[in-house]
Amino acid sequence: MKLYVMRHGPAQDDSPSGRDADRALTPAGRERVAAVAKALVAEGEAPFSILSSPLVRAMETAEIVADVTHLSRRAREDQKAQRGGATGEIEIRRELGMGTEKLALVAELVRAGRKRVMIVGHEPDLSMLVMSLVGADLPGGMGKGMVVGVKVTPDPQVAGLEFRSTLKFVLDPKSLVWQRH
Repeated sequence: MKLYVMRHGPAQDDSPSGRDADRALTPAGRERVAAVAKALVAEGEAPFSILSSPLVRAMETAEIVADVTHLSRRAREDQKAQRGGATGEIEIRRELGMGTEKLALVAELVRAGRKRVMIVGHEPDLSMLVMSLVGADLPGGMGKGMVVGVKVTPDPQVAGLEFRSTLKFVLDPKSLVWQRH
């Protein structure tokens, strides 16, 4: 499975409700996310499925990526996407909220045979997830809108998780420079 770990784009400092969960993307944040999604498409790295945190800024990020990558159309028309578990819908998952364990979700996706899955969430959880998956720290953590590509392979020899993973790329959201591994 190709796993795309993406941090939400730049968001408002405050929301009209005063709740952190309701903070929306800024106009510049929306532009950054759209540019990142276009870069994914240009490199043949568009996801087949997108799972998002229930927080507004993450859901908006997921919606922009789904729109730019034509997720719904590809789920209907692309047999490879269908075999990879594409639904064309964004799945909202509580596990992607802040302060939750995410490795079990990755294991669930691997067991289900999913392919090319993007998860959209928050810091510092995503940096900790990437560290757990690839054993390497991201200098400076995950910037807003950053995508880290990880290859996740089923492996019953790995106790507990039953998968192994390797870092494939980091896409810097500001410069759109790819660091391939």
